Amino acid sequence: MSAAMLTADWFLLGRDLYFRKFEIYTMGWHQDVNMDKVVADAAPYGGPIAVRRDEHKIVKVRGTGQPVVAIFSGSGKQIASIKWNRRPIIKMGWSIDEKFICVQDDGQVVIHDLFGNFLQAFTLCQEAQDTKIVDAKIYINPQNFTGIAVMTSNYKIFVFNNILEPKKRQLSDLPRSSLHPTAWVVISEERGTEVLIAREKELYRLKQDEHHTTTMLEPDIRHNYTSILEMAISINARHVALFTDAGYLWLGSADLRTKYCEIDTNFVRRPKQLVWCGTEAVVAFWENEATLLVVGRHGEKITYPYDGSVHLVPEIDGIRVLSTFQHELIQKVPDVVQKIFRINSTDPGSFLLEASKQFQKRSHRADEYICLVKNDLTKAVEQCIEAAGYEFDPDVQKMLIRAAQFGKCFVANIDSDEYVKMCRLLRVLNSVRDRKIGIPLTFTELQYAGHKSLLDRLVTRRQYYLAICIAKYLKMPDKDGSSRILVHWAKYKVSQPHLDEETVAREIANKFGYTNGISYSDIASTAAQCGRKQLAIRLLDHESKASEQVQLLLKLDENKPALLKAIESGDTDLVYMVILRLRDNMPLADFKMTIRNFPVAQALYIKYCREHNSQALNEIFIQEDDFNSQALGFVSESLDEKKTHTRDASLTSALEAYKKARNDVCASMCDEALKLLKYQRTLEDKHKEGFVGKSVHDTCKRLLELMDVKEAEKMRGNFKIPERRFWWLRIQTLADLGDWVELEKFSKTKKSPIGYAHFVDVCLQKSNRTEAIKYLPKVSEDIIVKYYVKAEQLEEAAQIAFEQKDIQGLLYVQSKASRNSHLVEKINGLISQLGARK
Repeated sequence: MSAAMLTADWFLLGRDLYFRKFEIYTMGWHQDVNMDKVVADAAPYGGPIAVRRDEHKIVKVRGTGQPVVAIFSGSGKQIASIKWNRRPIIKMGWSIDEKFICVQDDGQVVIHDLFGNFLQAFTLCQEAQDTKIVDAKIYINPQNFTGIAVMTSNYKIFVFNNILEPKKRQLSDLPRSSLHPTAWVVISEERGTEVLIAREKELYRLKQDEHHTTTMLEPDIRHNYTSILEMAISINARHVALFTDAGYLWLGSADLRTKYCEIDTNFVRRPKQLVWCGTEAVVAFWENEATLLVVGRHGEKITYPYDGSVHLVPEIDGIRVLSTFQHELIQKVPDVVQKIFRINSTDPGSFLLEASKQFQKRSHRADEYICLVKNDLTKAVEQCIEAAGYEFDPDVQKMLIRAAQFGKCFVANIDSDEYVKMCRLLRVLNSVRDRKIGIPLTFTELQYAGHKSLLDRLVTRRQYYLAICIAKYLKMPDKDGSSRILVHWAKYKVSQPHLDEETVAREIANKFGYTNGISYSDIASTAAQCGRKQLAIRLLDHESKASEQVQLLLKLDENKPALLKAIESGDTDLVYMVILRLRDNMPLADFKMTIRNFPVAQALYIKYCREHNSQALNEIFIQEDDFNSQALGFVSESLDEKKTHTRDASLTSALEAYKKARNDVCASMCDEALKLLKYQRTLEDKHKEGFVGKSVHDTCKRLLELMDVKEAEKMRGNFKIPERRFWWLRIQTLADLGDWVELEKFSKTKKSPIGYAHFVDVCLQKSNRTEAIKYLPKVSEDIIVKYYVKAEQLEEAAQIAFEQKDIQGLLYVQSKASRNSHLVEKINGLISQLGARK
């Protein structure tokens, strides 16, 4: 292929500024769509095209004449059609994710998917609904959200920067005037969204500020004019184009401070469309003249005649031109492509391409061209690889890739990663550009949007197999590639009502298995939303996360399966969640019968009730005839300090329950507790202080403290207090009271059942050694030495130990008398005597 043929579709707009205009597709809609009689709008990035009849033109229609919106692929293949039975459409367009948007005159926005299925509708604001909308703009902001700007009948402008979360922002008002706006355009930048609006000769920039102030702009326009008819803003919002009624086109910066050029177009009518081609040129189309005009930033221009009307679609690196028969692309020729294909080019890539051609012809001249670039071969290879990405024609792509491959052979240790990467990307681009898919995506757009975005668009078109092939071919992670695509495929499958549920579930399970990153619950949720409950349940059997299974089963009112799955998971928190959800949503009787069939669930619920709901706990025990547990609950209730007024009743109920359970020991204990309770009340009446709630031990001790020994003796007999405990209490109480005389009398009443060591202990605790010495002789022989030492009667302790012939006792006393040398020597003598006797 000669250089002349490769550059035949190029045209020059200034010095070394080449553009090209070439055909992408021959449109498949030419028998159904006449661009002269329709309104069209296309999604960016080679997206689908929406077409509807132009209501301002007289058109012969078939059938009822009901408005229809047809949706086509980039190659003109019809995808869907929507019968429009709503309010008149003011503006139609596409979101960044290829959802079809229609703005009605009443301020309502209606959104459909690519296949014409209704998704949602919402009203922008009350003001728009009350005053009606006369014009609207749909735009993509720098954050990649789709926004809408509307103009009402009283010429107020409202901006909504994100249709997913529509928040109204009113821009500043135009100064009052009898003139009507003639043109307006949205300028969406990082810092906010503004509107440039023309009212005949006046030009204003409307902003969102607190004071709603508006100042008139005065661009440097030299020619005479009376009105600005059309405006256009570049994709990057940095350049603006104005078309006046004098037929002049003014190009400049978006802030209007810098003028690029001002040229006469020789057309005085308002153009059908005025759009920027990248940032270097502006394209305008006049419908009556059927003429396309391309104007460079420095004033150069070129015209193209057409047989009928066209629609211009701005892209980030060019413009798509849609006509009845063709789909074309106008773009600035990439610099690397210019360097290689330009006539008389001396760049390394151009020589390498020529060398490759000569090599294919088996000509010796290939070596001559290689010699010309042998010092720049790496650069030449890089140029050919890069240039191949910008070409649409597969033959040209192959030619450049062959040249790169040929050049690689002469470079030692060259990195082939970029070469392999470009080959992969070209295969991907060619596959989506195929007529059957119809996405004329450019290399620049693919780089900007990313591979994941391309897969999303294929999924939107239900091209699941191609999407998976591309994901695997580009070696994308499963979570972004094949796994995610399979989930979308499964969701589409379950939403088809005509497919058999069992077959669909089996097909999905066979396809997925237990692949990581795939959520069966997500697919099951979609099936449930489509009314296919049984299919959702079947799919949940394959879900590996118990929490996801259980939550969806509860939403589907599958209570028993949800509880069973929660129990099988072994997660008590999950079981509690199910139990409490069932308790809140089911009749109480049904709830109790349900958890009764699951012992683990019932055990956990009983544990929960013990801490939070004693009444419900008792109802469970009654239902199960568990009298012991019932009684235990009554006993716990009787011990509750907040329920002292029901203590008798609780103990009585506990007594009856233990009797029914034939638990005689516990019944006897309850009976004793009731008896104690009644006795304590009589004591309260007698002594005018609280006794209720005390134990038998504490009650008896308190009586002794009150010196009511007679009542204490009576209580000892009635409640069978052991004599040893009673003596211990009596001794401790008298010591606490400091009644040493009474303590001595008590010690002499009879032989102490607990010995006399305790008498010594209480006296020493109260620091009364004199009283303690009185009881030392009565202490039992086995501990008497220890207690004499305890009372600091060391000499007596030593003598007693000697009398008992207890050498260990003497040594113990000696260890405690280390400071008394006289006693130590005496003890040594006693120990010697005992040793001599042996």
